[in-house]
Amino acid sequence: MEIEKVENLGKVDDDIDEQSPVEQVRLTVPTDDDSSVPVYTFRMWFLGIISCVLLSFINIFFSYRQNPLIITLVTAQIATLPLGRLMAKFLPTKKFRLPGLGLCEFSLNPGPFTMKEHVLISIFANAGAAFGSGTAYAVSIVDIIKVFYHRKISFVASWILVITTQVLGYGWAGIMRKFVVEPAEMWWPSTLVQVSIFRALHEKENDTGRYSRGKFFLIAMLCSFSWYIVPGYLFKFLSTISVLCLVFPKSVLAHQLGSGQFGLGIFSFTFDWSVIVYLGSPLVTPFFAILNILAGYVVIVYIMIPVAYWGLNLYNAKNFPIFSTDLFDGHGQSYSVSAIVNKNFEIDNVAYEAQGRINLSIMFALAYGLSFATIVATLTHVLLFNGKEICERFRASYKGKIDIHTKLMRKYQDIPSWWFHMTLALSFALSLLLCTVLKSEIQLPWWALIFACMIALIFTLPISIIQATTNNSPGLNVITEYILGLIMPGKPIANVCFKTYGYISMAQAVSFLQDFKLGHYMKIPPRSMFVVQLVGTFIASTINVSTAWYMLNNIPFICQLELLPKNTQWTCRGDHVFYDASVIWGLVGPKRFFGPLGNYGALNWFFLGGAIGPMLVWLLHKSFPKQSWIKLINLPVLLGATAAMPPANTLNFNSWIVVGFLFNFFFFRYRKKWWQRYNYVLAAALDAGVAFMGVFIFLAFGFTNVKDLYWWGNEGEYCDLANCPTAKGIQVRGCPLIK
Repeated sequence: MEIEKVENLGKVDDDIDEQSPVEQVRLTVPTDDDSSVPVYTFRMWFLGIISCVLLSFINIFFSYRQNPLIITLVTAQIATLPLGRLMAKFLPTKKFRLPGLGLCEFSLNPGPFTMKEHVLISIFANAGAAFGSGTAYAVSIVDIIKVFYHRKISFVASWILVITTQVLGYGWAGIMRKFVVEPAEMWWPSTLVQVSIFRALHEKENDTGRYSRGKFFLIAMLCSFSWYIVPGYLFKFLSTISVLCLVFPKSVLAHQLGSGQFGLGIFSFTFDWSVIVYLGSPLVTPFFAILNILAGYVVIVYIMIPVAYWGLNLYNAKNFPIFSTDLFDGHGQSYSVSAIVNKNFEIDNVAYEAQGRINLSIMFALAYGLSFATIVATLTHVLLFNGKEICERFRASYKGKIDIHTKLMRKYQDIPSWWFHMTLALSFALSLLLCTVLKSEIQLPWWALIFACMIALIFTLPISIIQATTNNSPGLNVITEYILGLIMPGKPIANVCFKTYGYISMAQAVSFLQDFKLGHYMKIPPRSMFVVQLVGTFIASTINVSTAWYMLNNIPFICQLELLPKNTQWTCRGDHVFYDASVIWGLVGPKRFFGPLGNYGALNWFFLGGAIGPMLVWLLHKSFPKQSWIKLINLPVLLGATAAMPPANTLNFNSWIVVGFLFNFFFFRYRKKWWQRYNYVLAAALDAGVAFMGVFIFLAFGFTNVKDLYWWGNEGEYCDLANCPTAKGIQVRGCPLIK
């Protein structure tokens, strides 16, 4: 529906700075606005809801596959532009009057497709992509209850769990909005990328090249669509090519070194875009970030891991595979988690003592240590290198002048506070209902829900300020797991629910605020932003739960590696990591892992290392201020370079780094005009082509009796020995005995 021109409802202060105090904002964000531009159009609602539904479905669908694919906001931005313009060209312009509403009338086509409509469509799509993460985090709780623990949870409880964890943070985001959205000093660097993309897509191009962006997108998407059937169905070997495994087919060492899925990935590469884009599109990642990740990746994977495994045999690492997300007993065999769960869905201490302590692969163990260090290092680094700047910006945000963007936004009706309060009250009441009436399904008591909400509320403002000024923020997932694991050991589902309410509701609040800042820069009426975000989140959450529910009940043996056919795609590697975390932190508890009753107590020293590391870099910087390269050492980025591993693997990193270097160094430096015009368009087209072909393959072959093609090209990466231990006397099925 077309919205009427909004009147100037706010008085503009005399104390106004006509320019933003942040240089990057001055160079990127336009300082004009036409408040008569319609935003609540039929085109916006139609394309927005379609984008939200498609991205929600495709992302949850791909999340269960061995090579997940996350379709992001950029894809929707590019794909909906030509569709919006086509609708503006062909829809009737006749105005309709709604019966019973007097003079209220609307048009399906109020004029040219506008940038503001496009922004709101993208916000819809971003909700469909779970604000960048792909799927609603709480869906993994449903997965592990039904598939891994073989317990029951109702659809109603699942829906409430997902909806409330996605929406709860919106309430306190409204409380924080005045502090981190309106102030010019809170500039949210990542939103400037989106502003740049919107301006590039809508502002007239001076360069009349051979292909428009729209035509280039269609051609690239068709090529991506056509190609993906090869690595996706006909010749899956192209997804995971491991040269060392082919050259040395009977060598455990060669397989450990060469496997891209279960080893160090040396000489391992792929021709499958879904493998490359698992870490996010390398085409839209700045080159300096790629370099930081490369440095951390090399240090962790090619120095720390080999030294810990072959050199020190740390934690008896050779008794287990070098890289696995599975849990093991002391003899290298898979740990029987089901044997230590009693009928009350709690740990059976007698059975646990009989089976012994749980062990991890060396890469999985060090991943936890590095996550400890990264959390603390992020806080320490930001405090030392950005603390003064953050304090100055925050002080200026409520004492300084308002800038031109806040001035322009005052022409629009603000969101009433009771909208946020009502959202918070309803979502919290629904959460409380889940933790009382349906507590038997999720284990979480009401007091733990309140505790989780308090953690999220306390951390939302400081983390939002850090994100708004440094584009970096720590996650609360490990800390929340650790806290409830100490308070309530032996309850795995309570632990993951506490983590989700404490961590994801905070993350949703930060994402909500970041989208509001994008709307602030693009001069979108605040009420429109609120409605679109809330409706989009509701639709996306419902699609996520419904699709997951259908797949869990209709795909045979989904996620169950021991029962699935060889080389199947439905391995759910992300859910395996989530399940292992529920066992480590919830069922067994941190005392039996990282305390005196466990094997990995020394990993707690990583907390101290993460605190001291940035201090040493800061002291070096202060001692040698002329050495500008010292300040570029960003330990949170270096330590967190492999934060996605597991479930990501070395194959993902190898290919991602190479492609990122090609486009964001070579093309950016030597083909800048091409890069400026087509780089983001190509990123979106590749994602879209793979997504559509992936769904087509599933619909064409997954719902029929057509079997997979069985030939040597579809037999995996031929690195079966990569999962073998190398300690003497350890015998695992399918592996040679080391004498």
